[in-house]
Amino acid sequence: IQTLTPLLPIFISYVLSFVYIGIYWNNHHHLFQIFHKVNSKILWANLNHLFWLSLIPFASGWMGENHFSELPVALYGIILLMNGISANILYRVIMKSHIHDSELVKILSGGVKLKITLISYVLGILLSFVNNWISFSLYILVAILWVVPDKRIEEKFNT
Repeated sequence: IQTLTPLLPIFISYVLSFVYIGIYWNNHHHLFQIFHKVNSKILWANLNHLFWLSLIPFASGWMGENHFSELPVALYGIILLMNGISANILYRVIMKSHIHDSELVKILSGGVKLKITLISYVLGILLSFVNNWISFSLYILVAILWVVPDKRIEEKFNT
């Protein structure tokens, strides 16, 4: 077990990244089930979001290999922030394409959860240079916040 101990930071960062990708995958899948119209703007916004998602494993690996030092933790936060922003862009593009469905637009409008997420990411980035464990804890708290997809979507579309 002593030979595995040095790998613990890499494993922890991997698990957190897996959770984040899983959360985005579930919410993305949920989202694409409920709307019926896809256009090029949605496809490009989706590609932008997928690009930022693709950077999570890189930042995760760097963060774990460097035992959660300041710069990798900050970069991880920047990538998480860009994922949140790109997801918000995707939602807004979808809302514009589905303006006739006011209930869907209401459900997809950011709300408190999105604001808490973006503020937590910015704080995590800034605090990574003060105490990287506080930053990492903020990233974990955001993951916990999003682990359950929006129930309003299920209530409206799975009945």
